[in-house]
Amino acid sequence: MAAILTNLRTTVHVSLALAILYYVGYVLAGGTALNYEAIARWTHVVAGIMWIGLLWYFNFVQIPNMPNIPDDQKPAIGKVIAPAALFWFRWGAAATVLTGLIVAALRGYLVEVLSLGLLADAYTPQYSFIGIGMWMALIMAFNVWFVIWPNQKIALGIVEADADAKPAAARTAMLFSRTNTLLSFPMLIAMSMAQTLFG
Repeated sequence: MAAILTNLRTTVHVSLALAILYYVGYVLAGGTALNYEAIARWTHVVAGIMWIGLLWYFNFVQIPNMPNIPDDQKPAIGKVIAPAALFWFRWGAAATVLTGLIVAALRGYLVEVLSLGLLADAYTPQYSFIGIGMWMALIMAFNVWFVIWPNQKIALGIVEADADAKPAAARTAMLFSRTNTLLSFPMLIAMSMAQTLFG
């Protein structure tokens, strides 16, 4: 067991294998036919956990505790931890949005939810409810890729910039990260409650 757990890649591969075996076993036992919507939804949830988990890590752990870290230790955060976390953060955002759009398409209501129900044959409150959440997620993903990440590259010295630009870029990245935190709770209401509220 230690051989599996001491290497992250092996741990993740074994976890994915167990997940596949669990689902395929259920299908083979006659529980259901292979369901692409269920697979897309699972992938959407996994990507979302990665994305929002890292958003909350930055906002609840890293940012508030940076002033408490001795100056000689801060380069480890900026040069090692933050770039790695930002890699998973931005690709988690992209995967979450992509798989969410796939789930909506497979459910047959992509246009309806993106139009907040305005382009539906008949108005359904579920389309507006989910659609508002989808638009919040799209805004959040836009912030990640086009505001937070470019400013973090400046703040962390990944790209060349004037020394004066770094604090301003760090502040901009933080404010947009906080904006995403602000949007995360209502967005998750839309995503997690829609199926229960509207069956």
